[in-house]
Amino acid sequence: MVYTVTLNPALDYVMKVGKLRYDDINRSNEETLYGGGKGINVSYVLTELGVENKALGFVAGFTGDELQRILEEDGIACDFNKLSSGMTRINVKVKAETELDINADGPAISEEDVAKLIEKLSALKSGDYIILAGSIPKTLPDDIYERILATLEGRGVNFVVDATGDLLKMVLRFKPFLVKPNHHELGDFFGVTTKTDSEIEEYARKLQELGARNVLVSRAKDGALLVDENGNVSKIGNAEGKLVNSVGCGDSMVAGFVAGYLKSGDYEEALHLGAACGNATAFSEGLAVRSEIDRVYGTLGVTKV
Repeated sequence: MVYTVTLNPALDYVMKVGKLRYDDINRSNEETLYGGGKGINVSYVLTELGVENKALGFVAGFTGDELQRILEEDGIACDFNKLSSGMTRINVKVKAETELDINADGPAISEEDVAKLIEKLSALKSGDYIILAGSIPKTLPDDIYERILATLEGRGVNFVVDATGDLLKMVLRFKPFLVKPNHHELGDFFGVTTKTDSEIEEYARKLQELGARNVLVSRAKDGALLVDENGNVSKIGNAEGKLVNSVGCGDSMVAGFVAGYLKSGDYEEALHLGAACGNATAFSEGLAVRSEIDRVYGTLGVTKV
């Protein structure tokens, strides 16, 4: 079973405007409401791939109720902890000749709320996967990921962490199954710039020395490179297509990688499906759907470095 954790989920309210004006009222041509948050994105794509999973985290108020309703309507299994006050944030995304994002802070989360989530997570079993994705709300302690993994350490649960900087540094000692920085984040972690395959491999291996089992580095237009726990290095390019959407591509890659490994036990296959999911989202208005994933999958191939 795969569990995704989104500590500060959102309702993403997307408004399409012909031309954005600052001297008059803007009127939208189209509005759409989505469930948002990195872990939730992963759950959407896992569900599309037929992988059993459950979305966890915190929700609050009537917006939290609506978020859960939307997810359940879309077939996403969820078991959120309901906060006693506040409301799940609404993030406004204005799409015009340029894009404008306004993200809210979200509700206050108490230490008691944290304890209840950790208690729920303590029920995970050997062989389960937990995916921790995204930044931490400002009302939560900086070590929340560390506390979650400490609770599960030594119990055979596989940890997937999509985080950067100190947040990533604090969890490497728990030997996560997968970490997924992009090449800029990888370089920033070590205070360098990584451009070539050899440079990315060098610093990905340094992350392994610090504890990561598998390091998947996304490289935007250059595809992705994987250094797996067996010491192998594989890379994959991008499919041909028009970039429509950059939101959720990395989350889709994480979902595809985990799904690919669960189904095959093979890291090259995991990379192949991960890249297909990331590309399929990039070519779509929203997150990738199965038909587009399958189409893109057939155009890609993994290369050993």
